[in-house]
This record gives sequence, C-alpha cells and structure tokens, in this order.
Amino acid sequence: MEFLVIFTLCIILIGIAIFIFEVNIKELKKMTNIEHLDAMAEKYPDNIEICQEYLKKLNNTKVKIQEDEKSEATVYVAISDKIFIGNMRKSYARIQTIAHECLHSIQSRKLLLFNFIFSNIYLIYFAIIVILALCKILPSKMTFLAILCILGLIYYSVRMYLENDAMIKARYLAKEYMEEKKISTQEEIDSLVKQFDIVNNSGIKAVNYKILSGILVKIAIFAIICFIR
Repeated sequence: MEFLVIFTLCIILIGIAIFIFEVNIKELKKMTNIEHLDAMAEKYPDNIEICQEYLKKLNNTKVKIQEDEKSEATVYVAISDKIFIGNMRKSYARIQTIAHECLHSIQSRKLLLFNFIFSNIYLIYFAIIVILALCKILPSKMTFLAILCILGLIYYSVRMYLENDAMIKARYLAKEYMEEKKISTQEEIDSLVKQFDIVNNSGIKAVNYKILSGILVKIAIFAIICFIR
C-alpha cells in the first residue's frame, strides 16, 4: 500500500509543478522565432564564428565546435569538450543559446564530468532496479526506492546549478557581444535583450520542471511496479 501512496504523491506533485512553473512548451518554442527579431539577428556572423568569438572572450579557445543543420539541439558535451550547434541560423535566440553553451564550457570541469558520469549512473541504476522489480527478485524494495530518491536529489541539485548558472549569465554575455560588434543599434540590442529576458523567465521554469518531473516520473514508475509485482 505504501508504494501506491508514493505513486499517487508523485503524480500530485507533477501536477503541482505544472501549475506553479506554468510550463507551456509550445509557447516557449514560439518565443524563439519572432520575425522582426530574427531579421535583426540575421545580420550577425554565422553560428560557428559567433561561437568562436564567445570562446575567445571567455579565454577558452580549445573547445571543439561542430554544426549540424539536421539537428535542432545545441549542446555542450563535457566528456568530449565539444559544442554541437543545431539548425538555428534563422532564429534570434541563437545569439543567446550559443552563449549559454559556451558558458557551460568554462564551468568547473570536475562538476561537469561529475554531472555527466553521475547522470548515467543514475539512469543505469533506475533501469536495473526496474528490471529486478519486474522479475520479482529485488529484496527490500523500499530501500532501493529511498536510494533512487537520494540519487534524484543529487542529480537535480548539480544539474540545476549548471543550467541556471549558464542561463543567467548568457543574457549578459550576449548583450556585451552585440554591443562590441556594433552591428545593431542600441535600440535593437535592447529589444533583443528584453526578449532574452522573457525567454529566460519561461526557459528556467521549463528546465526546472523538466528535470524535476523526470525524477518524479522515475520514482512513480518504480513505485507502481513494486505495488503491482
């Protein structure tokens, strides 16, 4: 019965998280494509050049850069020390998104590698206990559930520090870059930065919700399996 209670609590908490974080992924995607802002950002160099200029400003030119127009994702991979830039040439958001990934590259190397390794351990642990629970060969299920909760808490703490740090600083790095390039007028820069602030406000909430709900879903799945099996 306790596993059913935990499952129900997780579902309730996910519902509460949706309400308090006001998550609207469709609306967030619309925010990253605004015609007149896209036109302003189109005057800037290509993505790789912007990325190189950011890295130079951050004194971190050893990072490798790769652009893939077939991908929508732009990410920094700590294990390979490489930034992958997705297809975002037409979006004004690229100026801040690339800044975000460049900022990841100068965060604590130990913390970045810990996050990469730990997140994989966390996923592997979850997969193993789910399989063992389904096969009815998992002793002391509540202990393994408690460990899953602790691992989730650690994962959330580290991941959110890294994401929030990069998201907050990216706005300032992007603004400084645009002012130094002198491609846009100050009025245009202010318009772009104002929209960055709007996107960040929704984006930080969305990332918090996504990571938190992912943890709660894992707990809920394991709890309901333990209850049924």
